[in-house]
Amino acid sequence: MDKKDKLILAALQGNATQTVAQLADEVGLSKSACWRRIQILEEKGIVGARVTLLNQEKLGLDLTVYSAIRTHEHTADWFNRFYDMVSSMPNVMEVHRLSGDIDYLMRAVVPDMRSYDEMYKKMIAEIDLYDVSSSFSMETIKYTTALPLDHL
Repeated sequence: MDKKDKLILAALQGNATQTVAQLADEVGLSKSACWRRIQILEEKGIVGARVTLLNQEKLGLDLTVYSAIRTHEHTADWFNRFYDMVSSMPNVMEVHRLSGDIDYLMRAVVPDMRSYDEMYKKMIAEIDLYDVSSSFSMETIKYTTALPLDHL
């Protein structure tokens, strides 16, 4: 990966809707050279998807919830059921398996507290969870989907 690839990645993270011509002009390449590099970055899996980010508040999803989840069950069957459950819940945005005292950290977006309570009740009805401790975001200070590229 060279400097031009890094410029392409940075530009795509900022605005994936720009045309190849616009992108090529921004990074100082011909359209065909830029397009070839984008294709290579996609083939290597470095560019995984080009998406549109929506504004959650404008869509009425005003509450962001972080849930620290602990379980006493660490079997493949339990994990598969947990995986299937969280994968099927559209309000669940991220789930991370952690080291330490907390087994999983989940980020969800919901319209309000009542919606979160319904989601919580559905979760505990479907799978055995030892402890679910949730915190509610009061203010987003920083949010980005752009990955750092300085180390490349």
